Amino acid sequence: MIVLEDPPGFVVRTELQKAAFENGFRLERGHRSGWLRFGSTTAHGDIWIAGASMSGPWLLSVEHPEMGAEMGLSSSLEVVGPGASTFVFNNLHDFYTGLDRSYRLGVSLPDAPLQRFRARVEGISTATEAERLIVQRIGQGIFREALLKYWNGCCRLTGIADVALLRASHIVPWAECETDSLRLDVHNGLLLSALWDAAFDSGMISFANNGEVLVSQTLSPNAVAALGLPTVKPLTGLTDAHCANLARHRAKYGYSTR
Repeated sequence: MIVLEDPPGFVVRTELQKAAFENGFRLERGHRSGWLRFGSTTAHGDIWIAGASMSGPWLLSVEHPEMGAEMGLSSSLEVVGPGASTFVFNNLHDFYTGLDRSYRLGVSLPDAPLQRFRARVEGISTATEAERLIVQRIGQGIFREALLKYWNGCCRLTGIADVALLRASHIVPWAECETDSLRLDVHNGLLLSALWDAAFDSGMISFANNGEVLVSQTLSPNAVAALGLPTVKPLTGLTDAHCANLARHRAKYGYSTR
């Protein structure tokens, strides 16, 4: 059983404040039952953090329901926190990693990019083609920033983390999206290295719901070799929302439903 001091002692509280601040949560919003509450000016959803002692364990409870579902961690069955999902970490390194992931999700999950987009384009006319292109460039820039956060700044297929070599790939293209919500939704995007992006955007490859790479028969042997097929591992981190959009991509380019 984890026992929390309320309020946290000076040493533990100082470490919690440092951890929150260094991971983007810089608005302290009080405490309750041993938990400190923090928010951010850029990330959606407050977090609650706590520590039993300097030797751990360290606790993170997130308010944003989607954030908890996409942390990539098993929520605690033993500790009930004030947020929607609670996670327990045995050391500070893992605790910091969890905080970093929660911040990345907080700034990228719907509808955080959409809200930033609406704020940026407010008052901009779309009466002309030139004005519509300006709005599109703003949206695509915000979308790219969100994907870089969501996918931890690297291509999940190649591991490439050089930002100049990464592309924000829309699954359903911008022009084919029915709403701005879909255009700015990180679940409608993949962060791919430039060669993989070109292959995906042209329909030369697609992805099954389990992340397996699907290859068009029109892809040349040289391209197959350059992409490292068929030894490349499946794309990881896909959610149901990604899969729904990938179904549209597969249908568009004639891949069998999977």
